[in-house]
Formats: sequence, structure tokens, C-alpha cells
Amino acid sequence: MAATTEESDCAREQTKAEQDVDQVRQRATRDQQRLDSGAVSSSKDLENLQREIVSLAKRQGDLEDIVLEVMERRESAQERVAELTERVGAFQGKIDDATARREAAYESLAGEVGTATKEREVIAGSVPDDLLKLYDKLRQQQGGVGAARLFQRRCEGCRLELNITEVNEVKAAPRDAVLRCENCRRILVRTSESGL
Repeated sequence: MAATTEESDCAREQTKAEQDVDQVRQRATRDQQRLDSGAVSSSKDLENLQREIVSLAKRQGDLEDIVLEVMERRESAQERVAELTERVGAFQGKIDDATARREAAYESLAGEVGTATKEREVIAGSVPDDLLKLYDKLRQQQGGVGAARLFQRRCEGCRLELNITEVNEVKAAPRDAVLRCENCRRILVRTSESGL
């Protein structure tokens, strides 16, 4: 935006400087035509006219130098605008690509959530209501994980190993008993890899 503004400012400045040069050039041409036509007969007026033509020539040279300087600045600003426009385009391409990948990931996750929700509903239908309420309560308290696998005498919820007393209690408990970790209070899920 700043580069584009600078370029348009330079364009306006260049146009103004070129108009100033044209005005001086037209005035010098008029004066030269008056001088050449012989319409001025007084020597004093001729002298003044010649001085004015010399002065206008110097002024025209100064203004042309200004035009060249403004043109150089404008060209530099145009190059900067082109470079930045190209960079913006490259970044926009990356943004568009990332946005497309994000949307695809959202769609994939939405599909997985839908599948998992249906599976949960089927499984939840076979779980006793009081156990499901306990699980949901623990899940809410424990950051989304209400039950953890007991793997080689370690609760995978809190990652702490059960002490020997807790291991013996788990061994002695019936297979359908609901056991909870003494440390994180999650429901312990026993498997063949529990190390009991």
C-alpha cells in the first residue's frame, strides 16, 4: 500500500513537473517568435526579451532536471510495487493452499467425529447408566479422558505405576468390578497386558 501510494505520488509529481516544463517551453517559444517577427522595436524591450528568453531556457533546464529526478524515483517505486505485488501473490498462494488443507482436515475430522459419535452411542447403550455417568463425570474433570488402560502395572492416564498393595487389590477384584486409579481417579481398564 505504501509503495503504491509512493508510486502514484511520483506520477502526480511527474505530471506537474512536465506541465511546468511545457509552460516554460511555450512561453519561450512565444517570446522567440516575438523576437524573430520584429514586432518589438525598442532596444530596451529587445534586451528585456532576450534576457527573458535566456532566463526561461535556464528555468526549462532546471525543470527538466526535476522531471528526470522524479522519473527515476517513480521507476524505482514501480519496481518496488512490482516486487511487492509478486511477493503478495506468492504469500496469497501459500495462504490459499494452507486454507484448502485446513478445510480438508476439518472435513476429515468432522467425518471421524461423526463415526466416533455413532460408535460411542452403540457402546454406551451396552454400559450401565451409573458407570456411564461416572465415566462422563471423570472425563469432564480429567480433560476428556475418563478411563485409562492399565499397562504393565502403570496407569496410562497419570503415567504412574501402581504400588504393590494396589496391584494386589486389582488382582483380587472380580473381572467385572469397576476399579479406579488411586492417583488420578480415572477408571482403570484391565487388559492382558496389565501385568497382573
